[in-house]
Amino acid sequence: MTAEIFPKVKTIDLRKKHIGPSCKVFFSHDPIKIVRAKGQYMYDENGVRYLDCINNVAHVGHSHPMVVKAGAEQMELLNTNSRFLHDNLVQYAQRLQATLPEKLSVCYFVNSGSEANDLALRLAWEYTGHKDVITLDNAYHGHVSSLINISPYKFHQLANAEQSKSVHVALSPDLYRGNYRQDHPDPATAYADDVNNLIQKAHEKGHKVAAFIAESLQSCGGQVIPPAGYFQKVAQHVHRAGGLFIADEVQVGFGRVGTHFWAFQLQGEDFVPDIVTMGKPIGNGHPMSCVVTTREVAEAFKNSGMEYFNTFGGNPVSCAIGLAVLDVIEKEDLQGNALRVGGYLTRLLEQQKEKHPLVGDIRGRGLFVGAELVRDRVKLTPATAEAQDIIYKLKEQHILLSADGPHRNVLKFKPPMCFSEEDADMVVEKIDQILTVENKSLSLFSKTPG
Repeated sequence: MTAEIFPKVKTIDLRKKHIGPSCKVFFSHDPIKIVRAKGQYMYDENGVRYLDCINNVAHVGHSHPMVVKAGAEQMELLNTNSRFLHDNLVQYAQRLQATLPEKLSVCYFVNSGSEANDLALRLAWEYTGHKDVITLDNAYHGHVSSLINISPYKFHQLANAEQSKSVHVALSPDLYRGNYRQDHPDPATAYADDVNNLIQKAHEKGHKVAAFIAESLQSCGGQVIPPAGYFQKVAQHVHRAGGLFIADEVQVGFGRVGTHFWAFQLQGEDFVPDIVTMGKPIGNGHPMSCVVTTREVAEAFKNSGMEYFNTFGGNPVSCAIGLAVLDVIEKEDLQGNALRVGGYLTRLLEQQKEKHPLVGDIRGRGLFVGAELVRDRVKLTPATAEAQDIIYKLKEQHILLSADGPHRNVLKFKPPMCFSEEDADMVVEKIDQILTVENKSLSLFSKTPG
């Protein structure tokens, strides 16, 4: 069974004709036409099955029957906006809050991670009365204008980009290739001091900081895991300056890290953000997202005098789907699976690091893992071309993986949470075979007279 309407060549032609040219596809040299998906597998128009290591959106697995059923049944009954009372909205808010620290008690439901982060900035601006935002280098927080301004991952791509004077870029807390690495005695303090320096420089120019925003684990920035204690120290500096701490969980929330439901909790129980944003996995592919904050921040937003209304945010269908996703995570112990399978995948990749010089670093938590490829383990020369080569060769063997980071040399593993040890075995075995050939090529290249 397929859902194909046009032949692939016609689909490509129509896309070029009617879809904006900035909207890129995966594997642009030979794009895949996907017509259905189930669990951790996707199928093309010819029925060829691909193992999906990319999709952290299909969090509990593509087309999960419980999620599909919940959405369809509610759609048959009612879908309307949140100005009418409906139990799905309050039940979902209650369930979501139960996964978070007690002080994070007020929800605003929206439709995408970009909407969530944009609203988080509005909350911070209104609560503090300040304007400036501190973001991390290589960060990506969304596609709307306010977020492009705080996303170096995006604005560094613009040839004539002028950084907003109200945005300050802090060092990415990267322990592998950052300014302060694993051999530093206290990298958390060193990276937090960089944030404090930015605050002081802003004050010297008469600016005031409204918020520090960071993904709890950087994704587009290259699967960066901040050192323990970093967020606590940053929060102290930011709070002292009258600002708020925004934790962006759009990529990494809902149990993906295995040990905790939220990635910010990896920093310890003594760290609680002022605002948390969530998206992607929240609806398993259904467009929904959420901002959760404290009662104090919410009251300040209300006191601005401007009503907040979102046509589709928190509608009964979205909330029914959100509830079903939470049910599946719990019923199928997907957080536990992320811990077990993620640990197994990491160990397999560590073995590849021991075997292949191209593998410079393995880092991650749960089913959020990065393998950074380098041509030289001392100079950390990015193996960008090799990473792209691996991705295309894996695709030829029906495995979908992506590469990211500022040098596009970090292989990113963020599959659906039903990913199994057998899946991990298969993808790492294929990577091993490709790397073996790559290593031979590099050895021949290094022996070729210059």
